[in-house]
Amino acid sequence: MKEGRPYFAHESSYIDEGCEIGGGTKIWHFSHIMGGSRIGKDCNIGQNVVVSPGVVLGDGCKVQNNVSIYTGVVCEDGVFLGPSCVFTNVINPRAFIERKSEYRKTTLKKGASVGANATIVCGHDVGRYAFVGAGSVVTKDVPDYALVYGCPAEARGWVCVCGEQLQFSERKAVCPACGRAYQMSERDDTVKESD
Repeated sequence: MKEGRPYFAHESSYIDEGCEIGGGTKIWHFSHIMGGSRIGKDCNIGQNVVVSPGVVLGDGCKVQNNVSIYTGVVCEDGVFLGPSCVFTNVINPRAFIERKSEYRKTTLKKGASVGANATIVCGHDVGRYAFVGAGSVVTKDVPDYALVYGCPAEARGWVCVCGEQLQFSERKAVCPACGRAYQMSERDDTVKESD
């Protein structure tokens, strides 16, 4: 445990030696936090979650029920992982060939959300505040603020920091819910908050 406030772990959960868990984090029924993982403060880890060695969860992450987060996954602050979403860490697994030296890193950047039952194929990053729709299969990097869904997941629009879909006109958008302003680059169609 990090210095300061304690974390809560339900009595049915397993917390291995050698993991770091930030104050205010809650770990619920039947979850397993493995040694060598790091969980930030004020996270909520749902029921039946596995956090493997080397996984990093930033502050304020929310992991819904039945999620296995495998070695190689890094979630920055404020990431949401929906129920039963899936991660991989080897691109060509075989039961009879050990490929632990081939784990590929997957980073979910600050504020990203992954919907229920979505699959994130290893080696692909999910951008800041991006939104992966429920049931999608991510097979390539997801840009910042992108709304992606489908199988394979494709960009279908853009979302605000608050999660509302944006409507661009002349490469500018203002969130209808919170008023944040956005600009789309003419060079590469990336989106960023306006100054």
